[in-house]
Amino acid sequence: MTERTFLDAQKAVIEEFTMNKNKREREFYSLDVGDSTFTVLKRYQNLRPIGSGAQGIVCSAYDQILERNVAIKKLSRPFQNQTHAKRAYRELVLMKCVNHKNIIGLLNVFTPQKSLEEFQDVYLVMELMDANLCQVIQMELDHERLSYLLYQMLCGIKHLHAAGIIHRDLKPSNIVVKSDCTLKILDFGLARTAATGLLMTPYVVTRYYRAPEVILGMGYQANVDIWSVGCILAEMVRHKILFPGRDYIDQWNKVIEQLGTPSQDFLMKLNQSVRTYVENRPRYAGYSFEKLFPDVLFPADSDHNKLKASQARDLLSKMLVIDASKRISVDEALQHPYINVWYDPAEVEAPPPKIPDKQLDEREHTVEEWKVYNAVQMMSWSDFLISIYFRAATTHSSHCSTSCHPLNSSATTFHVVEFQCFLISFLTFN
Repeated sequence: MTERTFLDAQKAVIEEFTMNKNKREREFYSLDVGDSTFTVLKRYQNLRPIGSGAQGIVCSAYDQILERNVAIKKLSRPFQNQTHAKRAYRELVLMKCVNHKNIIGLLNVFTPQKSLEEFQDVYLVMELMDANLCQVIQMELDHERLSYLLYQMLCGIKHLHAAGIIHRDLKPSNIVVKSDCTLKILDFGLARTAATGLLMTPYVVTRYYRAPEVILGMGYQANVDIWSVGCILAEMVRHKILFPGRDYIDQWNKVIEQLGTPSQDFLMKLNQSVRTYVENRPRYAGYSFEKLFPDVLFPADSDHNKLKASQARDLLSKMLVIDASKRISVDEALQHPYINVWYDPAEVEAPPPKIPDKQLDEREHTVEEWKVYNAVQMMSWSDFLISIYFRAATTHSSHCSTSCHPLNSSATTFHVVEFQCFLISFLTFN
């Protein structure tokens, strides 16, 4: 049974499941939110826009079933092309498998469309937080709050890295907080599983938070996220963006003007054309971290936890290292004196998420095929779903040769494996 055959079986599942969905759950209403129209389940009331970006628009709402406030994100044209469709699938898969207090929780996912042919909108329902880090950056924080926010960022990142997931788009707008200083990481549309054997794409992370290895097209490892955290910490201390580049070239110039031109050993790692360009740029000595981040920028030293400006500055100096091979790892950062005062094994060493789709990043499909994969991820796990899966698979296989029939011994193994994968990909969100 080929993947194409299995996709056809999944289509049958989706169509039948959609037609038999509980009528109450199929009741939607629409309202305009800025330049977009939200069509949501009636359980979600009092929608208010709270944010927007390249990947979608977010509203707050009240969930009448859960009796709590939630955030609803409408993905921006998820099926306009293969890249967007794959990004939507990646976000769905990763949000469903991660489970950590410092990563935003997915509560529900739905679409108002009634068939695969009409399927064009994806809505993610998540926990609602009070603000994103953009607003917090403007505040004067003491060392306890600054350190605790960083600790939580690192806990969330470690949870992702433990499963081989690199976030790739860490920035203040993708980090949300509550008034009690709890923090969660969100937006996994650009996240990627590490060690896929593929060339990592350079167009990731909002420009200001891009690591040098991304800017220079070198490929990257998990500590690409640590550079982004360093940029965020610097912004929280300075109350302004550390490297506000206008484009790739200006971004690199901003980095070397402040941190200095890297060593010849680093330059030799670049491909020839990039190395030629970098070597022809003016050389900069850079500034010491004491000059870049003087004591006056930091809050007063903490008597309670013995947190000091010198410790925060030392952490910055280990995160903002141009050569990724010499940059601190997330585990090392969690052990740093400025961070480890909060260390809790239950938070730091939480079991890593298990990614059900082992081909998450290698997959290449048409937009219509990505629709099927996304639709399957959105369906709830139920006894009815299981039964119609077998019915759809059996019905489809009757049109195949004997060798692909589900009762054939060799094919049965395939069906069992596929069915296990099918089940693993479902979680109940209602």
